[in-house]
This record gives sequence, C-alpha cells and structure tokens, in this order.
Amino acid sequence: MLRWIIFILIFGILDVYAYQSVKTVIKNRWVFGLYVLISISVYGFFLYVFLNYDRSVGQTKQTLLAMGLFLLVFVPKVVLFFIMFAEDIVRLFVGGYNYVSNNFFSGKSKTYLPSRRRFISQLALGLAAIPFASLLYGIFVGKYNYKVLKYKLSYADLPDAFDGFKITQISDIHSGSFDNKEKIEYAIDLINKQETDLILFTGDIVNTKADEMTPWIDTFKRIKTPKFGKYSVLGNHDYGEYATWSSEQAKEDNFKAIKDIHQKIDFKLLLNESRFIEKNGERLALIGVENWGKSFKKAGDLDVAIKDISSDDFKILMSHDPSHWEYEVKPHKENFHLTLSGHTHGLQFGIEIPGFFKWSPVQYVYKQWAGLYKSDNQYINVNRGFGYHAYPGRVGIWPEITVIELKKESVNV
Repeated sequence: MLRWIIFILIFGILDVYAYQSVKTVIKNRWVFGLYVLISISVYGFFLYVFLNYDRSVGQTKQTLLAMGLFLLVFVPKVVLFFIMFAEDIVRLFVGGYNYVSNNFFSGKSKTYLPSRRRFISQLALGLAAIPFASLLYGIFVGKYNYKVLKYKLSYADLPDAFDGFKITQISDIHSGSFDNKEKIEYAIDLINKQETDLILFTGDIVNTKADEMTPWIDTFKRIKTPKFGKYSVLGNHDYGEYATWSSEQAKEDNFKAIKDIHQKIDFKLLLNESRFIEKNGERLALIGVENWGKSFKKAGDLDVAIKDISSDDFKILMSHDPSHWEYEVKPHKENFHLTLSGHTHGLQFGIEIPGFFKWSPVQYVYKQWAGLYKSDNQYINVNRGFGYHAYPGRVGIWPEITVIELKKESVNV
C-alpha cells in the first residue's frame, strides 16, 4: 500500500508542475485537452500492462511498448518539474521579500507571490522537448544505430605469432526484443566485414526463453566463422531466472535449449572452461566463465575455468558482468591480460563525445560500464550491447560491435 501511495504522490507532483507549465503557455483548450488525454492514456496503458504482467511469459512486445511510451511522457515531465520547481523557489523568496517590505515598511497591501512567467514555462517546455525527441529517435532509429568501435592493445608478453591478431566482440543480443530483420541482417553484415581472426560473444542471447531466438537462428548463423573460431559465454538472462516456471524441469529444459542455441549458430559455448588458440607454434588461452555478477547470479568459477592454464599463458577472459573484473579478476593471483564483458548496455541512455566526455546514470552502479578500461597491465572492454532490453530504444549509447587488435609491444633493452 505504501508503495502505491509513494507512486501516486510522485506522479501527482510531476503532473501538477507539468500542468502548470503547459497551462501558462498553451491557451487553446483543445490542445491542452489533448495533452491531458495523452498523459492519462499512457499512464493507464502502462499500469494495465504491468499490473497484468505474466512472469511465466516474461518480457513481450507489449511490455516494451508500454515502457517506451511511459518514458516518452515521464522523462520530459521530470525536466519540467526541476525548472518549474526552481522558479517556485525564486517566487517564494520574492514573495517573502514582498510580504516583509509591505507589512513592516510601506504598510501597503498587495499580492505577495508573483505569478508564473510565461518565458520560464516556454523555456521548460523547450528543454523538455529535447529528451522527448531523443527518446522518440531512440525507439525508431537509435536502437539499430550500430557502431563499429576499434581498439589496438599492446602487450610486451604477447606471443609474437599473435601480433596483429584481431578479435570481434559482440554482447547482449536479447533476441526477444528484435522487431526489424533487415536491421539485424545489416548488423550481421557489419560483423562479417571486419574479417577478424576470432569472434567472441559475451552473453545474454535471449531475454528469458529459448524460443525467442528461434526466428533468428538462420540470421545469426550467417556470421562467418573465422579461422580461429567463434566462442561464447552465458549472461544473467540466459538462466531463465526472470520468469516463473511451471516446474523446475521446465526451467532446466529452457536452460538446456538456450545452451543448444549456441551450437545452432556455430558458436562454441564455454562453461567455466578454457581453450587454447594456437598459431605458428605459439598459443594464447581463451577462458569463458558462466555469469558472475556482484548483484546477479554467481555461477562463474574462475579457478575451475583456468585449471589447465599456466601462469605464463597470455589470457583472454570472457565474463558477461564487468563487476566480476572489479571484484574477482583484478585481485586474482593470475594475470588476465584482457577481459571482455557486456551486461550494462550503458543503460541504453547517456551522452558520449568520443575522446572527450562519457556519461550515463549506470556509471553510478558500475565502475566499468562502457568501453575500454585499464588497471596495471590488465584491460577490460565493456561492450555496449548488440540488442536492447526493457526500454525499446537507445539514446546516445549506440549498439556496438567491437574490434580489438592485439599488438606486440616493443621492449627496449
């Protein structure tokens, strides 16, 4: 009950301020009525969808639509609230000054609290239009605005045979959210154009259920297998833990089917295990762990995964959740040269100016949330994700295909 009271209170306050800003600027009652009707309809649809949410089904196109429409209405109102509330603070101070000056000095009676200024309301609506347009763009364009990001990483102990070795990383497919086959095929073509030596997928192939991937098997099977193969690991969504199952057996059957998907699209799934990639008599170790997250499922076992690996081996680790790097990989006695993760999606919302500025609310939860990070001689790349989840779009944080080239660092003696 308390949760609903807080919910109604928050939305009530936001709507009061949004109402005031719109009323100050828009005098046409039909336009104003349309605004009210849209707000009520979106909130009503959102409540209907989530009050009737079926955990045995999981996320659907309807829940994606409800979240998208909700954010389109909610986020601009948050912007309106802050601007109009700031104006109210100024009005309060001015009103207090007027009260004191009129009652204690001039003795005149007048209206103490100044009325809202039309300019401020216009400014608020103009600024609120920015996130509205951005969210709208994110839904129709941004979620398929694929970017190929390329990095060169140098290591003194990289085996000579792997100088110039290229790795393509994708992550967080979330196939149950897709709604445009042409755009996905375009992204697959982008992957194939990179012509790298090794392709790695770092988890979350579905939202919840294996059959989400069924319509996309042939599409993802089009990813060409490079000379040194295609490998993958599981993500937190692949365990089916965000749904209610009729039985434990049904859940286990779904999990098995998800693992089988990787073979169907010609990826070799690594479950707390390793493989050696060999070239010209030298090797590097590829390690894949199950999901390990500080706040999510901890199925990954790093020590089991490296039981056949020596300390001298050059190590590339696939681990879905970047918090694993922070809490277990970095402090581990073994040195993991490169860790590849995903999971965060960069929250699918933020601002990035390459080389200058990068921000998203998710950075307050994850220290490593998008892109490349380094600690001593260890790197982690957090892929921003191939697909999308919950919000059916992306704003400022675009879907990513990562290409990493390993380079032999010259050592002066």
